[in-house]
Amino acid sequence: MAWSLIIELLGGLGLFIYGMTLMASGMQQAAGARLRKILEFLTTKPLMAVLTGMVTTMLVQSSSTTTVMLVGFVNAGLMTLTQAVGTIFGANIGTTITAQIVSFEISHLVYPAIAIGMLLNFFGQRRTYKYFGQAILGFGILFLGMNIMAGSMEPLRQNEFFINLLISFGQTPLLGVLIGAVFTGIIQSSSATTGIVIAMAIQGVLTLPAAMAIILGSNIGTCVTALLASIGTNLSARRAAMAHLLFNVFGVVLALIFFSPFVHIVTQTAATVPRQVANAHTLFNVINTVVFLPFLKQFVALVTRLVPGEEAALEMGPKYLDKRILLTPDIALSGVRQECLRMANLVREMVNEAMSLFVKEDKKVEQQVLQKEELVDSLEKEITVYLADLAQRSLTKAQSRELSSLMHVVNDLERIGDHARNLVQLAEQKNEERLIFSDQATAEMQEMHEKVDEMISMAITAFGNWDIILAGQVVDQDDVVDRLEQSLRKSHIGRINEQICLPASGIIFLDIISNLERIADHATNLAQVVLGDF
Repeated sequence: MAWSLIIELLGGLGLFIYGMTLMASGMQQAAGARLRKILEFLTTKPLMAVLTGMVTTMLVQSSSTTTVMLVGFVNAGLMTLTQAVGTIFGANIGTTITAQIVSFEISHLVYPAIAIGMLLNFFGQRRTYKYFGQAILGFGILFLGMNIMAGSMEPLRQNEFFINLLISFGQTPLLGVLIGAVFTGIIQSSSATTGIVIAMAIQGVLTLPAAMAIILGSNIGTCVTALLASIGTNLSARRAAMAHLLFNVFGVVLALIFFSPFVHIVTQTAATVPRQVANAHTLFNVINTVVFLPFLKQFVALVTRLVPGEEAALEMGPKYLDKRILLTPDIALSGVRQECLRMANLVREMVNEAMSLFVKEDKKVEQQVLQKEELVDSLEKEITVYLADLAQRSLTKAQSRELSSLMHVVNDLERIGDHARNLVQLAEQKNEERLIFSDQATAEMQEMHEKVDEMISMAITAFGNWDIILAGQVVDQDDVVDRLEQSLRKSHIGRINEQICLPASGIIFLDIISNLERIADHATNLAQVVLGDF
């Protein structure tokens, strides 16, 4: 009896979580990259950040997913901590939509939703139709799981031990909060916990006070996902994850202090316990946001003190581009040159940091390189658009030639950034697979890196000072690097044949020197711009 009940409950929970994941995936794919753009650009003001967090979480059906995205954006420098915290407030409200949906008695829609979703998903001609079909199919499976869970709970209405246990949750809300937090932390979904609570309420085995205590705990447990996502990230990202935890913990503490009045208010919102549970979940997060939003700056300051440290912030976006000076092309081109120099120094740092990962594994350095790569990609787009706007102006032949050469420079610098990212991935593969390089291979790799870094440094200086002599030296060095790459390739293949080096390590080594050789080619292209040969 007990085992069949547990298996049926877990089976229903599995369907519920799978349906929710399927629905979220369909909605995310239907929305496409717009979700990312919404989060990046519509969170500058606290109220807008809250609304953005609500809408995004309603689409993805998971506050954990939204919060993990935010941790990633903060880690990449695309969003400030204040923006992220405001959006987290809204995400907590948005996630309650799942509870609101499942609290309604719409079980008669389960099989039609599954049928319609299946037809759209498998026979839809457009991707958008398939994605919406996937979302509808997930909706149906979610409710099917809900019905199974509710059915599995029916025998518990007569179980005296279980009834007494739930009564204790109502009498001692802290116990219910702990149970809700632990369970949600294990399954990493507050919506799934809420679904089980509502299923129990439908069968009448859970009183409103006990249900509300568990729901409060689920808000704390859902923070586990973001905390796990913040491991190995930068300081700001860790602060964002901590802000999510503190926001929910402080809110639960306040709710426990005023638990009896809160229960009384919730009883006035609906006639049935399942609807009251859903409303309690929504009210808790709305009230929590209303209480904390006016003190957003102070809350962020508290988080900063609790997670101390200083971290150099990478300034995102262009620094030297100003559309107001497009009417004076010489000044505008000068700004582009400065932005290109900034890009050049960034990609040189990226290459050096990426190469350091082959000597010492450091997740922080890895994140820094990937963050800079995001910035370099962004700058490449911004500069290209700026130059395209400038090209529409009245330019002299000399200005047109310089504009064209700067287009080439930006492209080559962005490609160096891509190769630095490739080096990071190779370092990650080497470290994960515990591959070993021989001393000779390590020395050769460092030798080639030093040659390439010298070329990049010379190319940057030549471009910055428009030094034709130095640019010529860079071009000469390219032949030296090409011959070195060929020599190292032959040497390493010989070591593999002699079984001095492992084949798996040899593949990584050859990819490293190949990427370095390509970086040298792009540095040469930068020098050739100075020479007027592009």
